[in-house]
Amino acid sequence: MAFYEHVVIARQDISPQQAEALNEQIKSIIEEGGGHIAKIEYWGLRNLTYRIKKNRKGHYSLLAIDSPSPAVKEMERQLSINEDVLRYLTVRVEELDLELSPVLARRDRDREGRGDREGRGDREGRPDRDAPRRDFEDAPA
Repeated sequence: MAFYEHVVIARQDISPQQAEALNEQIKSIIEEGGGHIAKIEYWGLRNLTYRIKKNRKGHYSLLAIDSPSPAVKEMERQLSINEDVLRYLTVRVEELDLELSPVLARRDRDREGRGDREGRGDREGRPDRDAPRRDFEDAPA
């Protein structure tokens, strides 16, 4: 069996649950053909670089597949019929990368960076917001 990476872009009109159901449909097609899905990553609703079939956004999913070629062909045939799918791309790879993809790794890194805003080092020398304010009457003349 061969290794594949498969990216699907679904219409923006469908819900995230429907996008996940599409991933499950792909998984069942591959498993019926004798393969298996090593990893499914749902990247969420993302902006498209250009409009595809009048859509500006799409639900992205990445799948790591270990499957024979006929099962992948059947999956692509089913996706070409499905009206919810804007685009798909299947690439044969030498080995499957089961780590977190760069898209999700960047999103997680961004979320971690926003968690604690204190102590960034760029606000030193500024008065504390919780400290009592000095009025003009207290200022030396």
